[in-house]
Amino acid sequence: MECLRGLPRLLPRALRLLPRGLCTPAWGLAPARATGPLGGSWAAPPGAPRGPRLAGEMHQLRTADVAQATLASVAPVFTVTKFDKEGNVTSFERKKTDLYQELGLQARDLRFQHLMSITTRNNRIILRMEYLKAVITPECLLILDYRHLNLEQWLFRELPAQLAGEGQLVTYPLPFEFRAMEALLQYRISKLQGKLRLLEPQILDTLEALVDPKHSSVDRSKLHVLLQNGRSLSELETDVTVFKEALLEILDDEERLEELCLSKWSDPEVFEQSSAGTDHAEEMELLLENCHRLAEDLAHAARELRALIDASQSVVFLSLDSHRNVMMRLSLQLTMGTFSLSLFGLIGVAFGMNLESSLEEDHRVFWLVTGVMFMGSGLIWRRLLSFLGRQLEAPVPPMVAPLPRKTLRAGGRLDAKPSLRPDGLGSSRSVLTPR
Repeated sequence: MECLRGLPRLLPRALRLLPRGLCTPAWGLAPARATGPLGGSWAAPPGAPRGPRLAGEMHQLRTADVAQATLASVAPVFTVTKFDKEGNVTSFERKKTDLYQELGLQARDLRFQHLMSITTRNNRIILRMEYLKAVITPECLLILDYRHLNLEQWLFRELPAQLAGEGQLVTYPLPFEFRAMEALLQYRISKLQGKLRLLEPQILDTLEALVDPKHSSVDRSKLHVLLQNGRSLSELETDVTVFKEALLEILDDEERLEELCLSKWSDPEVFEQSSAGTDHAEEMELLLENCHRLAEDLAHAARELRALIDASQSVVFLSLDSHRNVMMRLSLQLTMGTFSLSLFGLIGVAFGMNLESSLEEDHRVFWLVTGVMFMGSGLIWRRLLSFLGRQLEAPVPPMVAPLPRKTLRAGGRLDAKPSLRPDGLGSSRSVLTPR
């Protein structure tokens, strides 16, 4: 019992004799604190490592791991279709974080926020054409998220043959990225051409039905169809314009043309060919210029259709204005007739008053007054209609005097025949001609 009673006095002395590193727990918590006989506490020496700092660092590491795990769990998953140089196709799913790390890209490179864009990053071509998302490398072509886009027939039947050299690609002897670029650009142009071929007959048939002289009235259903076709044509013009601007932006930048030649910087043989005289940047420029020319042809055809729609709309508006003028003229004529009847109706109003006169005793007066009212109203209405007709008639264009006819007489003299004056009052003076 006496030994246990002296233990609180000996424990602080024993702890002072221990090395400083042993006073701190190994798991990084706060240093142990001993309680003295009077309830006081003992702390570790100042030179010992502080446990709270280590605990904070471990907490930060655990928080970072949890954040990375959370981002990885919510990252979008791409359905990737891979095409190699031989046309072999493989499909797999890959998270966005894993995909851009494998390709050596950044997360913003796979956003695809633009409707039409062709960019290069880390010897990769990132291409977005409407709903088509693609990444081109010197060895393969990656198509992202092709589902629900009706691309299966083109992806699995036409594209592999084109990349393998079985299709009609002009750039087949060139490196792989040229074939991939040409195939994708051809697909985009073919889609735009398909939209134009679908719209053109519909617009022409609708316009022919609207401007047909056999139909006296305008069919509103045809106007509704024309409005929808006009909107579709506007969308097509916008798509063609965006496609042209994207190509033109690259054609105006020589550095970007060089960056599009991926194999030039990764394959030594291609680099030697480029140094020997095969200018791959020029080949890429020719490819893009050809696509730009096809897009310009599409834009020209769309402008012609737009001009036809505008002209037909003018004809329709003129027809509607003509019908409106007819209705306004009829309304004006009826208004004049009503005015004429009301003017001579005052006589009937006068005889309808409850006043006695000697005229109501004669039975012939009623028919006489009625006849005068109708005859007077008809004469006034006739005069008003003739006045209206003179005002609405188109003005007669002034007569233009015909040009004098020059005749060549014997002796080499030129004479001019007299011309008639516009007012028909006689012949005018002859036009003098040099002899």
